[in-house]
Amino acid sequence: MDKAFINFKYVDAIARAGSIRRAAEALSITPSALNRRLISVEDELEVQIFERLPRGVRLNAAGEILIQHIRTQLSDFERVKSQIADLSGFRRGEVTIACSQALLPFFLPEQIDRYRTEHPMIQVCVLPRDRSAAEAALADFTADLAIVFEPIKISDFHPIITVRQEIHAVMDRSHPLARKTKLRLRDCLEYPLALPTKAYGVRWLFDQATEKRNQSILPLLESDSFEFLRMAVRNTDLITLQIEVGLAANETKKSVISRPIVELDIASGLLHFGHLRGRVLSVAAAKFATQLAQVLSERYESV
Repeated sequence: MDKAFINFKYVDAIARAGSIRRAAEALSITPSALNRRLISVEDELEVQIFERLPRGVRLNAAGEILIQHIRTQLSDFERVKSQIADLSGFRRGEVTIACSQALLPFFLPEQIDRYRTEHPMIQVCVLPRDRSAAEAALADFTADLAIVFEPIKISDFHPIITVRQEIHAVMDRSHPLARKTKLRLRDCLEYPLALPTKAYGVRWLFDQATEKRNQSILPLLESDSFEFLRMAVRNTDLITLQIEVGLAANETKKSVISRPIVELDIASGLLHFGHLRGRVLSVAAAKFATQLAQVLSERYESV
């Protein structure tokens, strides 16, 4: 592999680690050897690309320009490798997706299993990220794709599909509200709530709904883990919230069940699926994106 390309990978590793020592550990080389590589790049550019700090390094203005070029080049190289592998019918590659927690329990495991049945040589990496972290993962090429829930503020986000998501109340099967097929928000507010923290879209929609009712609601339990909240409502009168894609397809034998809240009381939200604007996806990522977009369009209302 070209020496300059290898140096690019080393610079990228240092930028991600924020430290020459930590990057060297990840690359299985000595810090002195990695530092010589860095100096070689800076000598060629005739400018420093990192600020040397007491406990690490940080990209300066020149480094920020260079790192965008480096990550574009590395991404393009992965795409080319994927295309070459496709020519021989021996498809390899890697797909990295940053996503909201709601996708983790059911939707993505199901879709990854389906994808890898057809493409067993593809490696899939899933990064649980909230909206701002998902944006950062796309921008620095850590992730190829992102699926994030309301509200989205990603200026360089290229949407593949956006679908509506109804808000559901999640509770123990023995909960008094479990007898109803659809709930009003006032029903839920009669019971103690276990809610995600304010960083999450479901909480944002809930807060909007209660503000319209001139109510200030303090949850009994609060967490940034949706899996914890789902487990916490078991054998209690607690209620938590989730979007459709985060629910089990078959709740018949589940101890925890869900009931939709009427949209008049709490608005449905939007689930956004896409990638960084201007980025050309690898064959592996593009095929996975096509599969996910098709399933989302079949299951939910597109916007």
